Amino acid sequence: MAGGFEVLKERGFIKQCSSEEGLKRLLASERVTFYIGFDPTGSSLHAGHLLQLFAMSHLQRAGHRPIALIGGGTSRIGDPSGKTEMRKMMSLETIRTNSECFQKQISRFLDFSGDRALMVDNAEWLADLNYIDFLRDIGSHFSVNRMLSFETYKMRLESGLSFIEFNYQILQSFDFLTLYRQHGCRLQMGGDDQWGNIVAGMDLVRRLESVECFALTSPLVTRSDGKKMGKTEKGALFLDPDLISPYEFYQYWLNVPDADVEKLLLLFTYLPLTEVRELASLRDKEINHAKQVLAGELTGIVHGKEAAEQARSSSQALFQQGGSGDMSGIPSAPLKREVLEKGINVLDIFCTSGLCTSRSEARRLVVQGGAYVNGENIRDIEKIIEIEMVKEGAVLLRAGKKRYFRFSID
Repeated sequence: MAGGFEVLKERGFIKQCSSEEGLKRLLASERVTFYIGFDPTGSSLHAGHLLQLFAMSHLQRAGHRPIALIGGGTSRIGDPSGKTEMRKMMSLETIRTNSECFQKQISRFLDFSGDRALMVDNAEWLADLNYIDFLRDIGSHFSVNRMLSFETYKMRLESGLSFIEFNYQILQSFDFLTLYRQHGCRLQMGGDDQWGNIVAGMDLVRRLESVECFALTSPLVTRSDGKKMGKTEKGALFLDPDLISPYEFYQYWLNVPDADVEKLLLLFTYLPLTEVRELASLRDKEINHAKQVLAGELTGIVHGKEAAEQARSSSQALFQQGGSGDMSGIPSAPLKREVLEKGINVLDIFCTSGLCTSRSEARRLVVQGGAYVNGENIRDIEKIIEIEMVKEGAVLLRAGKKRYFRFSID
């Protein structure tokens, strides 16, 4: 058994652990079943989930068995952790649809063949709970005073904490207990904002089953420039290609700050430590090679090698002088020829592309000199884009230095 704890430690995945020595011994002595929960509160996983997905993958590669727990039950309530107000309630149909999307995305990181990994939904045991029995058998082991000592509840008491949210920690703890009883699960992992919930579950298993389990959390990843990791002009950096194209995903990682390259290569690739150190040692323009490796490796894992190569080729075509790659990976849409034959205002075409969310935003872009059409800088807000401006059957828009959209002309 390879262990795996050292891999997580060396690559920066560990923030807090209930017992480092105890968990290290367990991982080195046997095949350990562990889990991470994913509440399907959105239609796609995003960059914020990558840390947990890679942590699971590394431990599986070390010989252990991950359980990807889809929170089809807990998402009906909503985790108050890190939130200043109660989440909006979702319909069961939305939760089911989101769950199916999560399952497909998680499968890119874990091998579910044979008994190598499990994927379960906590709605199986939470949806039909007998409330009175649950309060008596499980709720009796929780101290309200201790629950209120955790930072999650402390923060929410200032803005208001609903009774339904107060139950979340108890339900998540019951997940850990159920997974231990059904699958022998001994370790729960998650983001550091989940520490209180995970420790509560660990303690519940110890009380009821007299067995030592473990809690391990990862740090919340932030950028060195102070910006939130995975934040784009469109919002979160989603893993769904229908929300964020593979090209846009690739470009995000290609443009991270130099100071973050080593950390991101360690966390979001499987490259050996020696190779990561070599790439991170590059300076000035050469560091762009390391960023290309990061973007290519991560896009390949999330979207597949073909999509990653297409994104790389499209990026090369746009940004490298004399680049010969194709542009098929760039976000694009068809535009009817008659639209350009009539003529379309520059503000309208940038809004239609999605590069700008409103005419006022498009106006600012043009006035400030950040709008380009087929390489031509447009500074006139009254400019009409006409059929004569089409090149090679397309109109290529650029907003600022790095955001592109391509209209193919029908």
